Amino acid sequence: MFTNQRFDNWPLKQTTIKGLEKLGWELATTVQKDTIPIALNGHDIIGQARTGSGKTGAFGIPIIEACQPSKELQALILAPTRELANQVSVELDSIQGDTGLTIATVYGGTDLEKQARQLSDGVDIIVGTPGRVMDMTKREHIDLSKPSIFCLDEADRMLDMGFFPDITWVLERMSARQQTLLFSATFPQEILDAAYEFMHEPEFVLTNSEELDIPPIKMYSVDIGRANKLWALSRILSNNSEQDQTIVFCNTKRMVDLSVQKLSRAGIEVSGLHGDLSQNQREKILQSLKDGDVKTIIATDVAARGIDVDGITLVVNYDIPDDMDSFIHRIGRTGRIGREGNAWSLVSKNDSGQLSRIIATYGLDIENKEVPSLPSGISKDVISYKDDFMESADVFGFVPVKLTADQGIGFSNRIVAQWLAEKMGCDELAIGQIQTLNDSMVVNIHSSKVSLALKAFEKYDFNGIKISASI
Repeated sequence: MFTNQRFDNWPLKQTTIKGLEKLGWELATTVQKDTIPIALNGHDIIGQARTGSGKTGAFGIPIIEACQPSKELQALILAPTRELANQVSVELDSIQGDTGLTIATVYGGTDLEKQARQLSDGVDIIVGTPGRVMDMTKREHIDLSKPSIFCLDEADRMLDMGFFPDITWVLERMSARQQTLLFSATFPQEILDAAYEFMHEPEFVLTNSEELDIPPIKMYSVDIGRANKLWALSRILSNNSEQDQTIVFCNTKRMVDLSVQKLSRAGIEVSGLHGDLSQNQREKILQSLKDGDVKTIIATDVAARGIDVDGITLVVNYDIPDDMDSFIHRIGRTGRIGREGNAWSLVSKNDSGQLSRIIATYGLDIENKEVPSLPSGISKDVISYKDDFMESADVFGFVPVKLTADQGIGFSNRIVAQWLAEKMGCDELAIGQIQTLNDSMVVNIHSSKVSLALKAFEKYDFNGIKISASI
């Protein structure tokens, strides 16, 4: 993955060199070695690089070099998700060192007015998601006629997520654009067509064949609904030895806080690590981890960038990251210096597609397993298992419940719906479509009421008939 090319052998700003040194970056990766000289000369680039190969540095360093701290927008970088936009922004800020560039992240789900104020104060580089960049442009908080550099990260994911019309909208308004950098793991024809339309004699950088530095660790996945992820995590942690140290990764700061709160109440000693903590707090927690005083850290990706502890024996993906780079970074925290390491991923229905993409991209061998049993000597879970019907629910939250009886079910849909509503003590809106089959009936019930429905059939006869209900 790494080459013999040193960053300080390139004609980079001293502030950039110092920023890279602070990050511990000394040698360029293959994609950085092949991309940076071309990009520094101002050429358009189509880069095909495997995720986790150092793409952010490959486009980030040339962008940092081309921009001046003027509070005038000079470069726009689009990413498919807010998490990736945040990660790119943080990495660019580290790379620039003391250059003084103002880098803003622009994405949905955050305070629009706060972002607008930041933009009105002036920014040099924007890292954002397509939808929010469009929105802020329409509100006249972003002037797309200003930036001369455009970068599109993970173009194939953008295509999959339906963002290409938005990207085209943005590109059409970038009248001062002089350089375009496009990176993607794969290149469907739609991406190539768009690239040739909007780019000027692009140079191709193909490094997708390089080997990733994935540690020799054992990887497992557990199919589990969100309601029981904490239960599964407590089971995994209960099987740790006194010498084991663990990092649990969550996608959001809120989930870090909630997990720490609930695990602590259950008597499991954990510490949380995320960007809202002060630098002093983060350093204290990291030092406690290094000293072995803290055995388990629950962290976001951004906060965990500074964790470099050889004793980590276990990594748990509480959430599957939206950015595939992060998955490799996460599991790379364990199995260091030839030590044995394990990585567990807790996979809900909504996570399964992303994990499949990660497995296919890297050719990973991840064994699907059941949640571990309690270790010997422990008879009771510290966090209880909950009935969770959301994994079986459709997009509207309705779960199909199959009804059977020895003598068959010959009642009308209307009578069944009325009886259920009465016994569950709820409105009939909680009861969806009812389908009558030859010897059974399927009733769609909202996930919030399924437990009540199952109890109703268990407790009461239906007009003198005992009915069995199953998911």
